[in-house]
Amino acid sequence: MCGICGIVNAAPGIIDRDALARANNLIRHRGPDDEGYYFDDRVGLAMRRLSIIDLSTGHQPISNPDDTAWIVFNGEVYNFQELRPPLEKSGYPFKTRTDTEVVLALYERYGLEFVTRLRGMFALAIWDKRKERLVLARDRIGKKPLVYAQGPGSLAFASELRCLFEFGLSREVEPKAIDLYLSLQYIPSPLTVYKHAKKLPPAHLLVYEKGSMRVQRYWDLPLGEPSPIIHPAEAEEKIREKLTEAVRLRMISDVPLGAFLSGGIDSSIVVAIMSRLSERPVKTFSIGFEEQEFSELGYARAVAKKYGTEHTEFVVKAEMTDVLPKLAWHYGEPYADASALPSYYVARETRKFVTVALNGDGGDENFAGYIRYFAMKAAKLWDVIPAPLRRAMAAAAERLPDGPAPLSLLWRGKRFMRSVAFADIAARHLKMICYFSDEDKNGLYSREMLARLGAASEGELSAARRYLEDVFARAKGEDFVNRLLYADTMTYLPECLMTKMDIACMANSLEGRSPFLDHELMEMVFRMPGDWKLKGLRGHKWILKRAFKDYLPEEILSRGKMGFGIPLGPWFRGRLKDYWADRVLSGKALSRGYFREEALKRIFDEHQSGRRDHGYRMWALLMLELWHQECIDKAAVASS
Repeated sequence: MCGICGIVNAAPGIIDRDALARANNLIRHRGPDDEGYYFDDRVGLAMRRLSIIDLSTGHQPISNPDDTAWIVFNGEVYNFQELRPPLEKSGYPFKTRTDTEVVLALYERYGLEFVTRLRGMFALAIWDKRKERLVLARDRIGKKPLVYAQGPGSLAFASELRCLFEFGLSREVEPKAIDLYLSLQYIPSPLTVYKHAKKLPPAHLLVYEKGSMRVQRYWDLPLGEPSPIIHPAEAEEKIREKLTEAVRLRMISDVPLGAFLSGGIDSSIVVAIMSRLSERPVKTFSIGFEEQEFSELGYARAVAKKYGTEHTEFVVKAEMTDVLPKLAWHYGEPYADASALPSYYVARETRKFVTVALNGDGGDENFAGYIRYFAMKAAKLWDVIPAPLRRAMAAAAERLPDGPAPLSLLWRGKRFMRSVAFADIAARHLKMICYFSDEDKNGLYSREMLARLGAASEGELSAARRYLEDVFARAKGEDFVNRLLYADTMTYLPECLMTKMDIACMANSLEGRSPFLDHELMEMVFRMPGDWKLKGLRGHKWILKRAFKDYLPEEILSRGKMGFGIPLGPWFRGRLKDYWADRVLSGKALSRGYFREEALKRIFDEHQSGRRDHGYRMWALLMLELWHQECIDKAAVASS
């Protein structure tokens, strides 16, 4: 596990070694154990290493036998021990035991097809001197980040945006990215918050060859492919086998290893499998809150007790939000998933005991675990009601007071009613997930922001809807549930959840591994009927629960989906009330020109009065301002 960065010139010239060293030092937290460089007259490659496998000979960059190809690699290839023997048999002279060298050997043998053979998480760069070609690649689900910026006659890349400024990236903000952020809570690939920087999307290659660049997809879920498994009993067996294999592969490590245990079904299954595979008690780590309605610690304890794990708990309190500026710095662009806060703390505490932690990420997207899947399925039943009447009912529901977000039935019911006003699946899905709707933003944005977006009316503020429509269109031939799962797997999972896990872990020099995101498991499960995943209107994760019913305590199997929410509503009426106002309503914040002051004050006043619960919107606005302070304002002061 590492951080990587580099620059390549289209023609021979001088590589700024000092700039590359400064960029590499900015990602020291990703790899505190080692650093390495490679230079020639065209390219500079750099890496920071967190040593996990082959602690003694895994130094990077690594070259091929005649030094005509070099690689820097961030991540883990879990099947490298299976891939290596055929390469050895063909005569490749390995000099290390690392997965990194196996990746380079695969490139030597198969060219750009090498990436399809990798089973794991990765972001990598290969410099091929013979072809004068730089190859960048990112894993299928985007577990590891990779950003880049193309300049006149050069291309710079890095694990984090901050590195690119050392190569001359402008800090000019992309307004469309801010607009998408306020709807989705994240900025989707290939956009970044900066106009002249891009993210390499998950499951994509970038090839920069003699000054010309192309980006291409190399993987997708198996759309249109029926499952060869026709009976649920067989599906249960195959799921147990494949998930157990995925856990076993992710337990390969030369350093201490443990697991995040939330108390939900997915992380509990991972811990159960780990316990059955391990000769020692598994080390488990859980996070909770003082506000009991948001805490899952009791469920986590039940699993820890059943399997005799070495269990550690940590409770997050409102005053711990002092870490928010640090989080804003680590994310490097606006990011509004509030569970980033507890995720950071559980990673920090976990790192005190282990270097690698498995988690349950991906279980919801594979097996239909989110409550919104029930809601979307139920919303279809409302389609028999004429659209004008549905819109009138949604408008009436909007006048009701909010319940506490996100757990109250009233809060969830209002969100449901907003969605049924629309018949289009992408528009309905957006209403289920969005922080600020197009209507909300039309009233929130200043005239300056509307002009920067090129929007003159609320109907034109639909970048988020177009983004989702494109994804849903790709899965048009799938059944209804699988269309929903496909959309989340291509959007929310990689762009939001994987970003959160990567930053939370790497900010603390911890490696996170996700067995549910093994692509072979994902492909197998996706081919299965959606009805096996969401049975009726309430049978969420039906086939997964059946497969592991003997592994878990009954209270885990029978509990509903809670989600990783935090008590933002009460926090913004208490400990964080003045903290928010002092930042979001400050003269400096208002001078940025995004929002109308009266609209921000209305959000604040409605929340304080209890008429509305704007906790999640207030969090998004706060994290946007903290990003500005940490990544724009401080940089301006430093350069002055």
